[in-house]
Amino acid sequence: MASKDLPALEPAQKRWALAAACLFLVGIGFLGFSLNTGIMRPFAIGWVALQIFGYVGAIRMAKGDFAHQLFKSQIMLHVMAVLLLVVVMVRAFQ
Repeated sequence: MASKDLPALEPAQKRWALAAACLFLVGIGFLGFSLNTGIMRPFAIGWVALQIFGYVGAIRMAKGDFAHQLFKSQIMLHVMAVLLLVVVMVRAFQ
């Protein structure tokens, strides 16, 4: 429900917003898994908190532009966190 005075998002902004939303859902999913099993609970809680504060701060400093370099770097930071999480899980099951 876009207001009449707000411009529509560009395709690049939509892609970066979708990437951020997907990473946030992965973080919430891992938080649920962690709270259920007790595995890596501090990491899961801290990661979700880092995502909330990071995304909000980046979008405020970028003045609402989802395709801004600061917001993109925040997304890439969380991509690296997912990769590190995958590496830890792979090493745990070896």
